[in-house]
Amino acid sequence: MAAKTLNLDQFLPYRLSIASNALSERIAEEYQSRFGLKIPEWRLMAVLGEGQPKTQRELVAATRMDKVTVNRAAKALADRQLIARQAHEADGRSHHLALTETGRSLYDAIGPAALATEERLESHLSAAERKTLMAILAKLIKAAEDYD
Repeated sequence: MAAKTLNLDQFLPYRLSIASNALSERIAEEYQSRFGLKIPEWRLMAVLGEGQPKTQRELVAATRMDKVTVNRAAKALADRQLIARQAHEADGRSHHLALTETGRSLYDAIGPAALATEERLESHLSAAERKTLMAILAKLIKAAEDYD
């Protein structure tokens, strides 16, 4: 039996990366031109906008971005006064990051744009395809997390 050869067009990790990059580039153009945000900055704002203040370590886990990328994005957002550092009550060496009032206003303005972009992209899928895709992505994420 012949050895199987790598075919990038059929290699799932590659295809997922290409799809992710294509979608991210489309979104990045809009966030950069309309709001002056790079994708890592928007991802931090999105996570912080959905819930409680988080440490940089928690943001690394939530966004799956490396700590250098999170640190740079956090610094850029802090420089624009979109997020602020708050002392961690239990650990004085650690800080929580939270949206400022200005950051919250920007987050609220971006929400409708993000949903409109999602709607345009998803218009190419049926409701059943979207549901299936989301279930498949959840399975792949779990498989990657459980992989050893």
